[in-house]
Amino acid sequence: MNKLILLLILGVVAFAVLKSYARRGQQSAKQADSVKSNEDMVKCAQCGVHMPISESLLSKGNYFCSNEHRLIHNK
Repeated sequence: MNKLILLLILGVVAFAVLKSYARRGQQSAKQADSVKSNEDMVKCAQCGVHMPISESLLSKGNYFCSNEHRLIHNK
């Protein structure tokens, strides 16, 4: 009976340790995502919409939200 109780306690401790490691992995993944989301924002020279620089178009020193706005502005 004592061996059964000891095995049960060891199982609970092992489960708690594994769950702790899983939480740490999730937290580091969330931190990596937040680092990716910290990106410079730019304003469209035509309409004024703000967007991440990676999603914008650069033309003649101005940023644009779409090719359409780039063409309109550069006429």
